[in-house]
Amino acid sequence: MSDFVPDGPIENVPRSVKSGAYAGRGIAVFTSGGDSQGMNAAVRAVVRFGIYLGAKVYFIKEGYQGMVDGGENIVEATWSSVSGNLHKGGTIIGSARCKDFRVREGRLKAARNLINRGITNLVVIGGDGSLTGANLFRQEWSSLVDELAEKGVITAEEKSKYCNLYIVGMVGSIDNDFCGTDMTIGTDSALHRIIESIDAIAATAYSHQRTFIMEVMGRHCGYLALAASLASEADYVFIPEWLPEADWPSRMCKKLSSEREAGQRINIIIVSEGAVDRDGNTITSEMVKDVVVKNLHQDARITVLGHVQRGGRPSAFDRVLACRMGAEAVLALMEAEAETEPCVVSLDGNQAVRLPLMECVIKTQAVSKAMSEQNWDVAVQLRGRSFARNLETYKMLTRLKPPKLSPEMTQQMSGYTLAVMCVGAPACGMNAAVRSFTRNCIYRGDIVLGVEDGIEGLIKDNVKELQWSSVTGWVGQGGAFLGTKRTLPEGNYEKIAETINKHKINGLLVIGGFEAYNAVLQLAQQKKTYKEFCIPMLVIPSTISNNVPGTEFSLGADTALNEITEICDRIRQSAQGTKRRVFIVETMGGYCGYLATMAGLAGGADQAYIFEETFGAKDLLRDIEHMISKMNDGVQRGLVLRNEKANGNYNSDFMYRFFSEEGKNYFSARMNVLGHMQQGGSPSPFDRNMGTKMAAKAAEWLITKICECAQADGSINASSPDTAVLLGIIKRNYCFSPVEDLQNDTDFVHRLPKQQWWLKLRSLLRILAKHDSAYVEEGLNVQTIEETGQSLTM
Repeated sequence: MSDFVPDGPIENVPRSVKSGAYAGRGIAVFTSGGDSQGMNAAVRAVVRFGIYLGAKVYFIKEGYQGMVDGGENIVEATWSSVSGNLHKGGTIIGSARCKDFRVREGRLKAARNLINRGITNLVVIGGDGSLTGANLFRQEWSSLVDELAEKGVITAEEKSKYCNLYIVGMVGSIDNDFCGTDMTIGTDSALHRIIESIDAIAATAYSHQRTFIMEVMGRHCGYLALAASLASEADYVFIPEWLPEADWPSRMCKKLSSEREAGQRINIIIVSEGAVDRDGNTITSEMVKDVVVKNLHQDARITVLGHVQRGGRPSAFDRVLACRMGAEAVLALMEAEAETEPCVVSLDGNQAVRLPLMECVIKTQAVSKAMSEQNWDVAVQLRGRSFARNLETYKMLTRLKPPKLSPEMTQQMSGYTLAVMCVGAPACGMNAAVRSFTRNCIYRGDIVLGVEDGIEGLIKDNVKELQWSSVTGWVGQGGAFLGTKRTLPEGNYEKIAETINKHKINGLLVIGGFEAYNAVLQLAQQKKTYKEFCIPMLVIPSTISNNVPGTEFSLGADTALNEITEICDRIRQSAQGTKRRVFIVETMGGYCGYLATMAGLAGGADQAYIFEETFGAKDLLRDIEHMISKMNDGVQRGLVLRNEKANGNYNSDFMYRFFSEEGKNYFSARMNVLGHMQQGGSPSPFDRNMGTKMAAKAAEWLITKICECAQADGSINASSPDTAVLLGIIKRNYCFSPVEDLQNDTDFVHRLPKQQWWLKLRSLLRILAKHDSAYVEEGLNVQTIEETGQSLTM
């Protein structure tokens, strides 16, 4: 979960890989150690992508134990053997901790079982212990093969043919404790379980003015507790990496008491199961409860989430992550040569990377060593700068009120007036961003103005000052509490200038989608005419459509994607026991096919029709024939997604009738239009934390630009193009792109970026749905890893 960038040569020449390119190879996939949501999606991707490449793919059931025992534990996988498992938590092929594999005799048995089936390529899905075991197995492989040959267990020909073992790791762990990847498979789903539980408990706690102590997993890593605290506005958090002060009981009680005096009815305290004090003694939930009850006489309750965090359906993020990593893992195996160092396939920002396996393991183990030696600062440093920033952000945002400033600090504060507003359609995460921005600015000594109803608020002067307490409780709420409308500035520049001048606004944050980008662009283009517009302006992209240029992710898109995926799961389940049914599901997104494509990957769709890829009647007929062939092979249900503006003539009703008519002798069809359900709900943990962190960066950028553009008379003259920007996420970095520069990258007619990163995943969607398609490799080969400050970890 650390921050890494390549240091040294990178091989980054994406190439196209066709079906059957590696025919005759043998691959085995197994899951080991603790289970996590998304493992089944990873197994499915490995199996289907391996079959697509022409390899024989095997399940190894029950982890290393199944490899040692052999027999029916190692079975060939088929395309249909992984059908219907994408939405399931845990691992369908089992996982077990194996003592036999820890000794050479056990590894010798495992080698014999693999060679008997022609397997020399392993995909290991597990934590650092599982990956370390696999690397030891690889290092010993030659001697194991020699010993088997000497004993006559294998032939000389087999010894020569199977002389090398290749391994690739995928990290499956809810703790997100592996160095080298931003997110491990299962972490996002575990956060979903935690946040769902906290949101539910907050309602009953409010009714009775209770304090709840939530215990979450993380024996050696506090990521889950820390990320959950950011996403839930928890009042206090205990994690292994951040030791509380010696007098933590009195400090905690003082904070909780002050919050109650300020009118707060509930308190949430999150305790990581590995939390300790400065003497290394465990801090338990019971201890925390006793302190609250004894000192504050509050009604305190404990909820230990336990294995609930490992269970349930995997989130959309984990499903897509597992699909991408699974395909890249198979490809890495197929490309490996005898001298190739084992790698772990991971996610760095939005970039799939292949990192040296043992270097990542050694660094992960170094964290544990530092913590065992009570070198807590070293442990936090090894976790990565993102972890440390998350911790600092949490501490700042959860203050009851801004700190009292000393005269020296006061002189360093900026004292500017900044405005924030939402423009366009509402999206989950907007409120979290407003809260973070407001408190970041107030913490620095600035005034924050909330503009109601977007641009209309500037036109009508609907502006109010936001206080520290004004944004309490906002982070977990959907919609936009400031109000948001699609009105653009054009034609109302005079009134907008008057409002900016009246309130002496020095900087402007606009949170929204394509309209927000367009609004700031229009204001930036009028800077020469209106001096009031010569202030720094920044856009945080926030739209479920994810159709804003200059960024790969927008606030709200993850929440919408989870809503679509969950609904598609339920729709499929509704046909349980019904023979051969195909569902046509319409998603939002305008002309942008992001939601349809990513939901297709996450939901295991058979096809996703989008505007960016033209299609006609022949394509529909071909897909119907493909659906029929799959159903003849045992598949009972089909899922077809259609972006709402994929084609003006082939609308959802037409496609439903077309599928019904052409497939009437083979399956029945049903249609579902999801509509505004995709915009509702509570923000996902990803959107809550992304909004929080992007707003913090926005505040820092705006203040910096204001200071740079400040004139001797106190006015602000921000007239250059780089003073009106969009804050986006590109691959592995946060980028501040001038909105005027983004014009050339924008299709204004269809409200789309001209380049969209996710289109490269279309081939993977088709391949996993058994269509014939060429796959474009996306993994970077990173030779070594170093820390950076640009991680996108939640």
